[in-house]
Amino acid sequence: MLAWVLDRSHEASARQVPALIEEAAQRLGLTGTRLYLSDLQQVRLVALPQLAAERPETAETAEADEQAEALDIDASLAGLAYRAQQVQTSRDRTTAWVPMVDGVERVGVMRATGPALDEQDLEGCLALAALATLIVISKSTHNDLLVERGRSRPMTLQAELLWAFLPPRTIGTSQATSTAVLEPAYDIGGDAFDHNFSDGGLHLTLLDAMGHDLAAGGASAAGLAACRSTRRAGGDLQDIATTIERTLRSWIPDRLMTGILAHLDTRRGEFAWINCGHPPPLLIRDGHVVPAALERPPQLPLGLGYHEDAPPPLHRARLQPRDRVLLYSDGVTEARSATGELFGEERLGDTVIRSMASGTTAPEALRRLILELLTHQDQRLHDDATILLCEWHPTA
Repeated sequence: MLAWVLDRSHEASARQVPALIEEAAQRLGLTGTRLYLSDLQQVRLVALPQLAAERPETAETAEADEQAEALDIDASLAGLAYRAQQVQTSRDRTTAWVPMVDGVERVGVMRATGPALDEQDLEGCLALAALATLIVISKSTHNDLLVERGRSRPMTLQAELLWAFLPPRTIGTSQATSTAVLEPAYDIGGDAFDHNFSDGGLHLTLLDAMGHDLAAGGASAAGLAACRSTRRAGGDLQDIATTIERTLRSWIPDRLMTGILAHLDTRRGEFAWINCGHPPPLLIRDGHVVPAALERPPQLPLGLGYHEDAPPPLHRARLQPRDRVLLYSDGVTEARSATGELFGEERLGDTVIRSMASGTTAPEALRRLILELLTHQDQRLHDDATILLCEWHPTA
């Protein structure tokens, strides 16, 4: 059955994928399925249009089912499946909500219906949801339907530019996990993040370009490109800092940028980093923030030319298994409430610690954190807020 779906998925449009998955489900003995994708801010689950398998895609069908239902992630059984990344079933076991996960990145959920779903049915649902996820992800790079379903309003030009450069929000292996969130999602200006696995290592980048305009977005995009180009050519963290410095000076002069460039040795737990004018990372160990554990003498931001000939110093620290490192931009701690109260570093750490102590996953902890931050500032962030959480969990 999986081979049958794969064979037909190659020429199926994104609009035809839900019907393809439903037909496969019916052949497995289910009565139907529906695919729901998370929106950009992880607030709602939005259903993909569901067309009959035999209907060709025309101008008329392209307009059909545009008002697909949406479910609240924090107030629905489907949302619970998304948040906990576990299958949820109705009391009569005729409906199952199955997480759609790409690696460790949460994509959405699949609703499956059938007469009294048993364990074998649920195993089939898990396999089908996994395959549906891979098909959706493969087509999302070149089909706007999948992108548009995740948006609730238009995006600014600089936000469109930066989201095109950003990696998946969550990546992970058996050795380490990295997850990130970024707001305001539709109007980001100069913040950007990157994380990437190499052989035995996890690279982390968080950049914050001065300003909140297209030039700021361009500067961060150029910074990410310089980082990846240098890293993939064999350069180390200091080489990356120098390349970003030269790129800004040559192509985007008078634009300053703070940032943290880091590398985690996933075998030995050695954490190395460079800090150019950015808030220091927080080390979370055994449910507490270790005071000043990763604070080092401050260095100048990138873009001044200072680091072209004298790369910023490289710092190192040894992590313990289950340690977490939290990187963040100043838009997080400096967010003010209507009464002028800062969100602050202490609240930042406490919120993440409380969430993860209750058993939530790292991606869910950051999702809750960013929602709390938005509530704190009355849903109107005045500066970009980016948070990246890295966890080292070696298997041996």
